Amino acid sequence: MSSLQSGESARSRIARRLLPFLFLLYVANYLDRTNIAYATLGMKGDLGLTDSVFGTASGIFFIGYFALQIPGALLVERWSARWLLSLTLITWGGLTTLTAFVHSAHQLYGARFLLGAAEAGFFPGVIVYLSHWFTKQDRGKAIARFMAAIPIGFMIGGPVAGSILTVHWMNLAGWRWLFLMEGAPAIVFGMATIFYLPDRPNHARWLSTTERDWINARLADERAAKAHIERVSVWHALRHPAVLILTTALFFTYVSGYIFYFWFPTILQRLTGWTDVRLIGWVGAIPFAVATIALLFVGWNSDRMHERRWHFAVPQIAAVGALIAWIVLPHSNALLVLVCCILAIGTIAYFPAFFALPSEFLTSAAAAAAVGFINCTASIGGYVGPKIFGELSQRTGSFNTGFVVMIACWIIGSVLVLVCPRDKTA
Repeated sequence: MSSLQSGESARSRIARRLLPFLFLLYVANYLDRTNIAYATLGMKGDLGLTDSVFGTASGIFFIGYFALQIPGALLVERWSARWLLSLTLITWGGLTTLTAFVHSAHQLYGARFLLGAAEAGFFPGVIVYLSHWFTKQDRGKAIARFMAAIPIGFMIGGPVAGSILTVHWMNLAGWRWLFLMEGAPAIVFGMATIFYLPDRPNHARWLSTTERDWINARLADERAAKAHIERVSVWHALRHPAVLILTTALFFTYVSGYIFYFWFPTILQRLTGWTDVRLIGWVGAIPFAVATIALLFVGWNSDRMHERRWHFAVPQIAAVGALIAWIVLPHSNALLVLVCCILAIGTIAYFPAFFALPSEFLTSAAAAAAVGFINCTASIGGYVGPKIFGELSQRTGSFNTGFVVMIACWIIGSVLVLVCPRDKTA
């Protein structure tokens, strides 16, 4: 088999073997992280939650999430991806099921905080794990296929949540069953991860010797091309100007994005006047179906054009335009669904372009730490955004002031990435 044939075969087998499974893990991750968005349609009345309390409960997840991102990424680099991901999945699945038994706002705060801590290592761990298997030319597409789980998770989660919320079994409300039933898949997947995921190509028995040699050689060539960065300590990598700018940009992007993730069902319910939670769930799936297509296109086109920054900015600029249109144009349900489709693109489509950036100027332990640092620090935006939006909604009785905050944050994030310095190895 020629080198070209070995390369094509290795790339194809790796993608077919790893990406569907990692995709399923991330679907479970986002179902458990964001099911509170639909659960609140039932639990706010049962627990007496205000908009402010709901915003805090949604966002406090990210305080726990903040603490363990960098250790998680480093453990994947230096220890074992399959063991770290397995333990993470089992732990957060168990905590999700326990959320079904909260009876007060403070208990909900505690459950969400612990869930965030349990999930912290998963995302940066997978991003680092993908860098052990995919070369630069394929990394954007791989990240896109993995992160397609976010909109798919919402597409599945909306209709499923809408159906579960209508049940009342064994004297438990539907929102409690939602947490119980959506925590179980993470536990099952966590057990399967131990047996299914190899840590690195050398451990993959399903690759031939020539295929393993090919992918190892290409990854080694990439590391050699960035050897001058390798000598930089992890601490110095975290102070790299591009890392700091990307972190700040992602923070502002997450402020807007997580407002949309957590408040979308409530926005849809209030602005349409719909009371049927099943209808809200099914209509709520539409924007994320559109966003899935956009995400895959951005990942493919970003690799094709070897360009990341504008592929990050354009989806968010489109979301800014959609929110401005909603504020100034006459309202209708059709316009709302269209605006939400564009907002979903703005919150999701940029992911493959953005997370392909750090590995283009850092590698190995430095890249692992940088990915963890960027995502964990920026994730504080996931606390700030929903909390501010809830406070503004409660004080003004309208979502428009919160929409202005989203517009400002998306503009700031886009500008920062566009002006981010380009390392000569990028």
